[in-house]
Amino acid sequence: MKIMLHRYRLRVRTLAVVTALALAAPLAGAGDVAVEATRNAASVQDLLRAADEARGNVEGIAWNVTIETVDQQRVTDTLVYDIKARGFNIAGISQAPAKYKGNKLLMLNTSMWFYKQGLSKPVPVSQRQKLMGDASYGDIASTNYADNYDASELPDELVGGEECRVFDLKARSDKQTYDSIRYWVSKKRQVGIRAEYFTVSGKKFKSATMDYDNVVQLEGHKRPFLSRIVMQGELMNGTVTYLNLRQPRIAPLPDHVFDLNLFMR
Repeated sequence: MKIMLHRYRLRVRTLAVVTALALAAPLAGAGDVAVEATRNAASVQDLLRAADEARGNVEGIAWNVTIETVDQQRVTDTLVYDIKARGFNIAGISQAPAKYKGNKLLMLNTSMWFYKQGLSKPVPVSQRQKLMGDASYGDIASTNYADNYDASELPDELVGGEECRVFDLKARSDKQTYDSIRYWVSKKRQVGIRAEYFTVSGKKFKSATMDYDNVVQLEGHKRPFLSRIVMQGELMNGTVTYLNLRQPRIAPLPDHVFDLNLFMR
């Protein structure tokens, strides 16, 4: 009798433990899912910030950008700018052709202005406005996809044999250069290597590939830096726009470079 009672009590205790574990399991699983989601969100932001950095988001950098429109393998237009950037503030001065030399662009966060000799004051321009070919004014600026777009992750893909994470980016305001972007970021190099651009209605109108043959020194480490963007409109009419970025130079930039009141001087 005592043995049977002991076995009964043991079964009850065992059942209680199993029940407690079963009840706790879903809660632990939900917690794990929440933690994993938080980790993924953080890694998405970190990866986009690293990709932004490789496209100009640093505390003081200058480079030369040559924009070329090629039609049927023949260069039809060329525009050269000297660009200075600090974070997402951009100051650019046109160097060529001669008729545009001295024209200026200034971008402070999401606002942009154009100025040339003879104007009484800077003219506000949209980042979406065409600069030349398939390149918009916003394309010669550094990107801020990490902060200015909401990102959702799509299945990974290979691009040119390189493993990439793929993001669907939605602009948080209509001041951004593009409403929606599908963005391929190299897992290994942490740089954006392909993008497709969509209207707010979801229509694709342009695609781009990015090369990173430049190297800059950031915080004691060598970092690949954007060297070329190749853009092609969805019409595929044979016209291609190249943005070639040369001679990136890391250096502190004084405040007056980005002062709108001094912009016309």
